[in-house]
Amino acid sequence: MNCNRQTFHKNERLSRKLLIDKLFQNGTSMIAYPFRVIYLSVSQEIEAPVAMMVSVPKKKIRLAVDRNYIKRRIRESYRLRKHDLLQIFSGQDKKLLLAFVYLHDERSSFDKIDKAVAKTVRNLLTVNGLKE
Repeated sequence: MNCNRQTFHKNERLSRKLLIDKLFQNGTSMIAYPFRVIYLSVSQEIEAPVAMMVSVPKKKIRLAVDRNYIKRRIRESYRLRKHDLLQIFSGQDKKLLLAFVYLHDERSSFDKIDKAVAKTVRNLLTVNGLKE
């Protein structure tokens, strides 16, 4: 039986305005189409080793139904692939802040989103020395 549960708890969501502002001001970004990924390593008092947020701009996707659909798909794909990031950051004093900003003008399939999230996780694992 798998003892590692694949869940996405509330404390793993990035919701504090102070941390979000710090992420967008000081973070490093990369493109994994259909989104831009911004990440920052911090040594602050967040509970989870990795805190993540998703943003789908209203300018790109007009209908709320479609924005929510895309956000659900990104969170689901992240939930399935976050295990490698948690293994690295759970034993350290550093925590990772992560934001996915959707860039495409229309809905993407789950396969395309999942491939981009997998690419992002691989890139984050190969980045040496995430700096504050």
